[in-house]
Amino acid sequence: MRTLDPQARALLDAIAVSKAPAYHTLPASEARKMYKESRRFTQPAPPPDVALVEDRRIPGTDAPIAIRRYRPAGTRPKDMLPALVYFHGGGFTIGDLDTHDILCRSLSNEARCAVVSVDYRMGPEYRFPAAVNDCEAATRWVFAQAAALQIDHRRIAVGGDSAGANLATVTSLLLRDSGGPAPRFQLLFYPCTDLSRFTTPSHIELAEGHLLTRDVMVYFRANYVHEVEWRDWRASPLFANSLAGLPPAYLMTAGFDPLRDEGKAYADAMIAAGVPVEYECFDSMIHGFITMGGVIATANTAVSRAAAVLARALA
Repeated sequence: MRTLDPQARALLDAIAVSKAPAYHTLPASEARKMYKESRRFTQPAPPPDVALVEDRRIPGTDAPIAIRRYRPAGTRPKDMLPALVYFHGGGFTIGDLDTHDILCRSLSNEARCAVVSVDYRMGPEYRFPAAVNDCEAATRWVFAQAAALQIDHRRIAVGGDSAGANLATVTSLLLRDSGGPAPRFQLLFYPCTDLSRFTTPSHIELAEGHLLTRDVMVYFRANYVHEVEWRDWRASPLFANSLAGLPPAYLMTAGFDPLRDEGKAYADAMIAAGVPVEYECFDSMIHGFITMGGVIATANTAVSRAAAVLARALA
């Protein structure tokens, strides 16, 4: 029997009392503003110091892509580091470099790696597969520019949370199918892996009341992908013909998250295909919790846990 973390319960109660509008009732532009504002209250503060933060634009397949790169505190400019290419969550609709800045700083410092955070295009303005194209292009760019960035091209991981975790594993599949370059590891926080059904027990049991609701998921999906594309494996990687040959992965889920069961299903499918996977469910947590370390202590524990796994994988 799962028990909701008291701090997560307090956050949900505070949101209910605030009577903030649900994301699915807002235009995407307003949903983005509300999400960004909420980060001010839920993320740890102040932001951890790092050795370097740099914003720049890089070439993409269809348009330039904004990225933010980090190097961990205590490192020197010429140190050759492992790296994580990170894709933020937000239902392919909300989120940006700022909403996940503290998470990327923390992962960089705790895993002792460079991080390249990718501001991919989102719906409804740019629909599927624009985000997929941007994430693949950005990952290829990091590999191609590794020497200039003082990154060891043999030790590059991809990762993300929620929609970003979907994009990380889709990028891994695309690179596998094209013959490389091959990421060393996948760091996947509560990925959405099946945009077609929303029928798992966790989707049904947790459709309301735990921040990410069914209505919000339907809204995000409608912004991102047309119904005829729901089962395209680049949108729903659980439908990929084969997961064999993917990089090893750490896949984290949350017990009170509608995406819990499809995340576990994807971990199981990778294991069945011969991919080394470490799966962990934080049973008392809600969707999105890893960016909520300012109000949920377990979030900081989870980030440290993931960073330790990543550091070992990139050693």
